[in-house]
Amino acid sequence: MAYDPGAIDATLAAAVGDEPELIAELRGAFLDSANRALDQLEAARRASDWRLAASRLKGLAASFGAVRLMAVASEAAEAQPLDMAMVRRLRRAVERL
Repeated sequence: MAYDPGAIDATLAAAVGDEPELIAELRGAFLDSANRALDQLEAARRASDWRLAASRLKGLAASFGAVRLMAVASEAAEAQPLDMAMVRRLRRAVERL
C-alpha cells in the first residue's frame, strides 16, 4: 500500500479550495480526533469498546484520505483487544501524517 503523507492536505484542499489557514485548522482537528480515538483504544477494556474505537478511527481516516491509517485501523478492528503493539503501530501512522 502506498504511503502518501500529503493525502490529507490534498483531500482538504479539494474540499475547501486554496485556503491554507482553513486547511491547517481542519488538519489539526483531524489529528486531535485521531489521537482521541487512539486514547479510547488504549482505555478499552472490552472487545466491543476496542472494535468501536478502531472503527471510528478507520472512518475518520477514510473521510480524510489517510489510506495507510485506514488500513492499520481496519487491522486493529480485527485484532485482539488491548493489543498495545497495534496501538503503537496506529500512533506511528498518525505521527507520520
